[in-house]
Amino acid sequence: MSLTLYNTLTRQKAPFEPVNPPQVGLYLCGPTVYNDAHLGNARGPIVFDVLTRYLRYLGYQVRYVRNITDVGHLESDADTGEDKMAKAARAKQLEPMQVAQHYTNAYRQTMAALGCLPPDIEPQASGHITEQIALIQEIMGRGLAYEANGSVYFDVPKYNAEGGLYGRLSGRVVEELLAGTRTELAGQEEKRSPADFALWKKAAPQHIMRWPSPWGEGFPGWHLECSAMSRKYLGAEFDIHGGGLDLMFPHHECEIAQNEGSDTPSTGARFWLHNNMLTVNGQKMSKSLGNFITLPQMFSGDTSALSQAYSPMTLRFFFLQAHYRSPIDLSDDALQAARKGYRKLMNGLRLLDKLVVGGEEVSGEEVKTEEVKGPPSPAQQLRNLAAKPFAFLDDDLNTPRAVAAVFDLLKRLNTLATKPEELAQVGSAALAEAAAAYRTLVLDVLGLRDEPRANTEDLLGLTLGFYQEAKATKAYDKVDQIRAALKEQGIVIKDTKTGVEWAYSEE
Repeated sequence: MSLTLYNTLTRQKAPFEPVNPPQVGLYLCGPTVYNDAHLGNARGPIVFDVLTRYLRYLGYQVRYVRNITDVGHLESDADTGEDKMAKAARAKQLEPMQVAQHYTNAYRQTMAALGCLPPDIEPQASGHITEQIALIQEIMGRGLAYEANGSVYFDVPKYNAEGGLYGRLSGRVVEELLAGTRTELAGQEEKRSPADFALWKKAAPQHIMRWPSPWGEGFPGWHLECSAMSRKYLGAEFDIHGGGLDLMFPHHECEIAQNEGSDTPSTGARFWLHNNMLTVNGQKMSKSLGNFITLPQMFSGDTSALSQAYSPMTLRFFFLQAHYRSPIDLSDDALQAARKGYRKLMNGLRLLDKLVVGGEEVSGEEVKTEEVKGPPSPAQQLRNLAAKPFAFLDDDLNTPRAVAAVFDLLKRLNTLATKPEELAQVGSAALAEAAAAYRTLVLDVLGLRDEPRANTEDLLGLTLGFYQEAKATKAYDKVDQIRAALKEQGIVIKDTKTGVEWAYSEE
């Protein structure tokens, strides 16, 4: 199979074919950096991190761009309210750029903890004012935007009259959006139509963030930055634009209109991908319900919405258990199940270290066995198990089925570890290939990694020494104490024929 992806723009899956293979351009809408990121903010970066990793595994050269919004994101999508950055700066009595830098640093650290690769380019809206003004001028030059009292608006009705299809991404009809709407009630009297959206806003006297422009001092509209920066770093037509389902309208809808209204008309991305939303205990996350959880609160346990802290890798694995286009509900039970599954995969990595000696060449006898017609040999059965997760990833990045297939592979590897006669039938070459596939999937594609505490191996080695000494002297009370203490830390002791070993608790 080749990789297929669901394109929101066409409402169907299609084979992924880059504009300029083997290069792939991927743009993800990044955070507005006025506060700590919350749980919902983590899903998109994790989804598109896995996609980036998988594209690179397939041999593509990915340029991954994720923006930082530090200006222009108003409180209302109707181009009203205060700029979120300016509001945060006033509340904290700081410069807006101090706020932006603080939360940008925090966001990067949190994404790294979640195992997300850093983007290749991370442009900031405030650093691309020139490009945004130039794009406005292109749109105005084509007669699709107008200036009103120092602000500039995109003319949606005229865009549609000239062949545009505003609403095709989200499936909304402009006439329905306008029905019953009065611009004066929304405080948007200067707009020609309520559907029009801001490309540039005139700065009020008290507005902190402002830049000179042909229309006076002001600041760019929120939707404009992504069009300007994606075109600058990926070209007028590129491969994939990602973001949360909540951004489909109006943000991405407006992006497409801006792109098509420029001097180099294009929808921008060929594929528009959207991850679905997160709920907490069956409810939409909100501060009024007391279930609003920031990522730092999740990792520290400083929230009443959950019974305990959960690690970044547990959260990452939790998101991987649902298809990115499906909603997902977060709860203590779901997170505890995710932690158990994550630990099983980490124990699997430890198993491989003992089970496989890598690097053997395939012997002539093994090749001959694979060529025999009839039921698949034990070696081929193992290879088939190792191939299944990749097939599921090819199907619109189906991580839950891929993860289930990885567990099937791990189950077989666990069996081989306890049955030498079956291990001999499989052969070293197939075993090495399966082990390599397991490592690639868990570490390189799914992006999971071990989260041991500092010096865990040394401390465990010392503890296991005390454990063996207690057993040898029949100090069974100490044996039980050591077992209990380690179990509290998520570690179990295993007495085997070859000695004493440890593993992560899967309870």
